[in-house]
Amino acid sequence: MTAPQETAPLLDPATYETGPPLAELARLRAAGPVAWVDEPAGPGCWLVLRHAEVERVLKDPATFSSWLGATQVQDAGDLPWVRRMMLNMDPPDHSRLRRLLTRSFTPRAVAALTASIEATAAALVDRMVDGAGDGMVAGASEGMVAGASEGRCDFAKDVAADLPLVTLADVLGVPAEDRRLMFDWSNRVIGWQDPDYASSAAFDASTGTAMARQAVSLRPVPDADGRLPDPRTRAGMPDLYAYARLLAEEKRRAPGRDVMSILLAQTDGDDPPVSDAEFENMFWLFAVAGNETLRNGLPGGLIALLSHPEAMAQLRADPGLLPGAVEEMLRWWTPVMVFRRTATRDVTIGDTRVRAGDKVVVSFTSANRDERVFAEPERFDVRRAPNPQLSFGHGPHFCLGAQLARVQMRALFAELLRRTSVLELDAPPALLRSSFQRGVKRLPIRWVAA
Repeated sequence: MTAPQETAPLLDPATYETGPPLAELARLRAAGPVAWVDEPAGPGCWLVLRHAEVERVLKDPATFSSWLGATQVQDAGDLPWVRRMMLNMDPPDHSRLRRLLTRSFTPRAVAALTASIEATAAALVDRMVDGAGDGMVAGASEGMVAGASEGRCDFAKDVAADLPLVTLADVLGVPAEDRRLMFDWSNRVIGWQDPDYASSAAFDASTGTAMARQAVSLRPVPDADGRLPDPRTRAGMPDLYAYARLLAEEKRRAPGRDVMSILLAQTDGDDPPVSDAEFENMFWLFAVAGNETLRNGLPGGLIALLSHPEAMAQLRADPGLLPGAVEEMLRWWTPVMVFRRTATRDVTIGDTRVRAGDKVVVSFTSANRDERVFAEPERFDVRRAPNPQLSFGHGPHFCLGAQLARVQMRALFAELLRRTSVLELDAPPALLRSSFQRGVKRLPIRWVAA
């Protein structure tokens, strides 16, 4: 067992403000597939470090449960409620909801989303480069220069944050004027360890629908010490759940063509239809998890290119390399760094004996750098093939939105590289204080139009 003082920083959110401890993960991975990690406030966990063992854990929910202790490393404060979320379910309950959602992503719906993504990506880059966009979700920041041959912007805030918001609004059927609500919700949930994000309340309710105004009236306010209730619980996000309930009521009255309307309208087949409570939890999952992963994967991918100008030159010369480059961006940056399971029985991983009830935490960051699978894993290679990166997970919980995430990354980077001749860092990026999400709060860049 590795000494606690050597591994405790792996779960300290402050560690990640300068990036994940890749050298420490490599050292532990070389020593074995599993290492004990001491928690700053908790019993500790087994960290699974190698690709094969991460896959094994993720595809065996009978042994490594998502439901038993939920999927966050830190124990949930409202476990009975958290267990009702699809992310924290095991088969057969998880299988039923996944089937319903999979049937809702009809070919027609996916085709419409793909066309919308490509149009949105083009409009966002237009807005960045020459002001031709329609404003999309938010206007240009004070630092953005539009209508010029060169300029500056915060890529994370001015560009990357908007594409997943627009796409998810299309999936969920959220009115355009309410989209920015999801930005605040994601900040509060994913950034709960970061004081810059924990009390995010940028959305102006006066600009939204009546649903938004009603929901925002329930938004928690900081206490005397500036703290909000835990956003990973139902009590911590009353505004999100109220909005989801109102949206479901509206969709049952007047269904649209969005995926959530299709989901709510399903009454055929052997699976019972989605209940209001199940819809509210699905809305949470899409609005928060679906938004945040790509919101950080996009600037993370650009950081990869800015750090490897030879790779950017290859993509400019041959745009056909972009699909493979997206897989490499996801491997190299890995937006979601860890997920937890709980052992349901005594089991052996490698030579390590894991006891029933132990926390078992898979490290996607480490698995995506496993030397047994990826030659020269520290090298960013847009031609890497095969590339079995695990950023979308594995097994029954493999990310439902993986296809749409890939479409978004390909569309935005294709436009960005086509419309510019130069992309450079304008200042160091600011990273999220989080041991869960490899987040990018700010990415100042300078660009020159093509």
